[in-house]
Amino acid sequence: MPHRYLEALTTPSVEAAQKEYGSYPSMRRMLEGLHTDGVLGEQEIAYIGERDGFYLGTVGESGWPYVQFRGGPPGFLKVLGTEDGASLLGWADFRGNRQYVSVGNLKASEKVSLFLMDYARQLRLKILGEARTIDARSEEATPLLEKVGLPGYRARVERVITVRVHGYDWNCPQHITPRWTQAELAPALDELRAELSRLRSENHRLRAAAEPGPEVR
Repeated sequence: MPHRYLEALTTPSVEAAQKEYGSYPSMRRMLEGLHTDGVLGEQEIAYIGERDGFYLGTVGESGWPYVQFRGGPPGFLKVLGTEDGASLLGWADFRGNRQYVSVGNLKASEKVSLFLMDYARQLRLKILGEARTIDARSEEATPLLEKVGLPGYRARVERVITVRVHGYDWNCPQHITPRWTQAELAPALDELRAELSRLRSENHRLRAAAEPGPEVR
């Protein structure tokens, strides 16, 4: 249910836009009398565990929003359990281009937005939450690194970021162009390569059989 998610985002300006375009009554019916929390269900947890990346939105003192892609092996974003009645997410944050825009923004505001896309199945999960950054060199990070660490993954972990989920929403698939990763395409491509090899062998056999034998005099 998206109601707590929408509630957090519904400001007077948003309500004014809903009234202008005629969606306000239906939005109020969706929100009234319903209470949701920040606890992720089995469907959301399974979906998060399959993702190899997500988009992270933050805002700093300038008021400008900033969106950055965070990527890693599938499942690098972990659901760590619950904290104060809400699901807790976490991931190992690697050294990148060293601009530290997202990290700096989180010092100004803990509020974040996560977009998790599945282009192949035309799905997207949106999450609002409050984030914390924990330096990987600190004692506090040690137990977290055991949960979010990626043994064998060649990247330097500088910090652990956790997100206490405030609300979430599954968005409609409209206008999501289907796209597939190399790993997602691999099984289908393997079948095509095997079929192509079989057809080439069959073609070679048929051509050999059709060739005339040596002339007998």
